Amino acid sequence: MCIAYLALNTHPDWPLLIAANRDEYHARPARPAGPWAGHPDVIAGIDLEAGGTWLGVTRHGRFGLLTNFREGGRHNAHAPSRGALVSDFLTSNVHPQDYANKISAQAQQYNGFNLIVGNLQTACYLGNRAPDPAPSVLGPGRYVVSNHLLDTPWPKAERLREAFADIDMDSLTRSLRVVFATLKDTTPADDHNLPDTGIDRKLERLLSSPFIISPTYGTRCSSVIAVHKSGRALFSEITYNAQGHETQRHDWPFQINPAPEYYPA
Repeated sequence: MCIAYLALNTHPDWPLLIAANRDEYHARPARPAGPWAGHPDVIAGIDLEAGGTWLGVTRHGRFGLLTNFREGGRHNAHAPSRGALVSDFLTSNVHPQDYANKISAQAQQYNGFNLIVGNLQTACYLGNRAPDPAPSVLGPGRYVVSNHLLDTPWPKAERLREAFADIDMDSLTRSLRVVFATLKDTTPADDHNLPDTGIDRKLERLLSSPFIISPTYGTRCSSVIAVHKSGRALFSEITYNAQGHETQRHDWPFQINPAPEYYPA
């Protein structure tokens, strides 16, 4: 996944909102979001090449998301799968902070990533390319993460932050059309605002919009996770083809159940 907006306890009735786009090569196989056969409490997509996921939630209120850290020319083909960082959290009952601390100790084994794991009480961020790689606890607030560190003010990140600041949370489930339209913003950044991540300038320009369309690589799906204080929750996802046209939509309403006891990592 390449950009995600996260609102934690910013609204009295909606403790959690995640709105995200997953960008990936179109040839890489994936399964759309849905309950997992071996872990029916988990609702997430599946990367069919490496087996992990980029975004998911559980019926106990656990959630996780991952973006890659873009660093042109630096990639270890033998590094472990970053998607497992999310799937392992979702299928465990380890406290988010304990889990983030555990991953921090081995984070340099992986290619660059940003990881957020949490529940409705605690959320933690870990970026293994941050100057201080120690996990941080996220307080109430609005966060955006793309392919640099959390809240790096890239144009695409700031565009989403500003757009979602005006979302009507009181009618959120009736306003999903607006949320998905916001995620489908194909406006590129002006050249003088493009980041320099070590890749070709033309490619940097292509990747500078929240929603990416190209024949080989682009936005594969847009996802929204919303949890109401009553425990009522929704995972909604639209899948796109290489032309940016909608091919599937999946809506998974569910009720958050009390979480099981946490165990140390």
